[in-house]
Amino acid sequence: MSTNNTINREETPLLDQVKTPADTRELSAEDLKTLADELRADTVRNVSITGGHLGSSLGVVELTVALHHVFNTPDDRILFDVGHQCYPHKILTGRRDKMPTLRQGGGISGFTNRSESEYDPFGAGHSSTSISAGLGMAVARDLEGGNNNVIAVIGDGAMSAGMVFEAMNHAGSQHSRMIIILNDNDMSIAAPVGGMSAYLSRLTTSKTYRTARDFAKQLSKKLPKMLEDTARRAEEYARTLVTGGTMFEEMGIYYVGPIDGHNLDHLLPVLKNIRDDEGKGPVLLHVKTQKGYGYEPAEQAADKYHGVSRFDVVTGKQVKAKSNAPSYTKVFSEELLRVGEADDKVCAITAAMPTGTGLDTFAKAYPDRFFDVGIAEQHAVTFAAGLATEGYKPFVAIYSTFMQRAYDQLIHDVALQGLPVRFVLDRAGLVGADGATHHGAFDLSYLNCVPGLVVMAPADEAELKHMTATAAAIDNAPSVIRYPRGEGVGVELPAEGDVLEIGKGRIVQQGSTVALLSIGTRLAACQEAAEMMKQRGLNITVADARFLKPLDEDLVRQLATSHDVLITVEEGSQGGFGAAVLQFLATEGLMDGALKVRTLDLPDEYIEHDSQDAQLAQAGLTSNDIVTTAMVALGADDTADQSEQA
Repeated sequence: MSTNNTINREETPLLDQVKTPADTRELSAEDLKTLADELRADTVRNVSITGGHLGSSLGVVELTVALHHVFNTPDDRILFDVGHQCYPHKILTGRRDKMPTLRQGGGISGFTNRSESEYDPFGAGHSSTSISAGLGMAVARDLEGGNNNVIAVIGDGAMSAGMVFEAMNHAGSQHSRMIIILNDNDMSIAAPVGGMSAYLSRLTTSKTYRTARDFAKQLSKKLPKMLEDTARRAEEYARTLVTGGTMFEEMGIYYVGPIDGHNLDHLLPVLKNIRDDEGKGPVLLHVKTQKGYGYEPAEQAADKYHGVSRFDVVTGKQVKAKSNAPSYTKVFSEELLRVGEADDKVCAITAAMPTGTGLDTFAKAYPDRFFDVGIAEQHAVTFAAGLATEGYKPFVAIYSTFMQRAYDQLIHDVALQGLPVRFVLDRAGLVGADGATHHGAFDLSYLNCVPGLVVMAPADEAELKHMTATAAAIDNAPSVIRYPRGEGVGVELPAEGDVLEIGKGRIVQQGSTVALLSIGTRLAACQEAAEMMKQRGLNITVADARFLKPLDEDLVRQLATSHDVLITVEEGSQGGFGAAVLQFLATEGLMDGALKVRTLDLPDEYIEHDSQDAQLAQAGLTSNDIVTTAMVALGADDTADQSEQA
């Protein structure tokens, strides 16, 4: 077993020889252990430069080495659930020289990506998809008459999602051969996960044991009823005592384990037995691992270095840029604490992201009113609906991209019944290095079409405080606040939020000719664009809509009837705020005259990982883009100005 707890800048002679996974299949068990040590060191060095998901990747180093050694990838398919633990996999599959570009513009993704490598059979940035996708691949193989292996590697956290149980239930009845690796890193390796467990796992995966056990099951069915029941209970008790696998086996999945996921002497023979098994149906191998394993700073960290910025390899100290403004997440967290102190009906709910959503502080202050439901966004929403029916005030804090998973519950269980559930969508808009899987691009669009919602988007951190207080005060309808990743713009924060008038925007600066109507945090870019156009002799109106729903129709009408050009600006996909404004203008006949309307939103494409500033430029949402749009709408030739800026 690897016990190297300090990663130095060591040479990696064995890893240097591995260009593809096939190269690992010529190595001995002892060489594979050395390879794992070198792979761990290489992973730490690379992530220290780029940042990323370190702890989860370190936890699967030995497992990744074993899988590529035992299985014939890429013909055998390995699916990493979520994909954020795939850095060792990328290094072994021909992408080692590209690791310095990890999560950088034009570089490789921080997740598995089908377009990146044939060794990535399925792309994933959200959790709990691997068993469903793997079963689909296994069934396709069977229909084609193939015999390759399909292996889904899924963490214990991802196992909490309902989709996983749906997939396992189907897998157990489908009887297609596939392998599920349950990577259990909820706690450090316990004493029972040692030699006896490894021996039993080798035994229970052997062909002899499988055959004898199947024979015993058939024999028990021919016994008198009383003896059959006694035999069945004894067998279930034995399996539960040794492995805890009864639940899986009741679903038709053959359970093996648990074994030490950092011990190649345990992993290799068990994986080979499972690979060579001729039985039908799914097999689940339960491995125990530790996040951050082998790198002491990660092992000692509370979150096991789940996601890190650049850091010093020797000390583990992360390098974070200093900010003059608090993050939006922190501002929401502090205002919710104040609201929770003032009203004991306020509750907070998250789906396995207490720290990421800022609810960890609420949890410490009011543990009885905080609920982390695991990776179960659908349940979180309907659970909140139930609380709301009884007079409580639930705040459901979920990343915008993950809220997509609970859309039916939002409509059927909350909006349709008018229940005052307060949704807080963190990471709305473009998110930077996590890329296309994590952009909160679609919320304004998918919320725009749902009747009965109050939808708010703050332009700055002070507005977020006001909107949090406003959401707490809304008792007759569901409400949504969507705000971006990162720091605020540096405005002065009030001691507490004010309750805003529902559906009312604000004029930030009054001008003429061109009106810029923004929702959310593109307001600062609009103000900068207005200043740039002022230098050209134009006085520009800048307005903050504040609300997508209900739309401030009076404000839109005022802007449309007193300006030649109206431009909407949003950091969201097409079909959102701009679409709502256009529909109102068309219905009111306000576009029948000389008014020119333009909408600036995210393009109809997936924007890959890069810095947030670079992504905004790619999307055409910078102040320069706003100026260009306005000048072209006015009939001015802006080409010369753009070339000067370039």
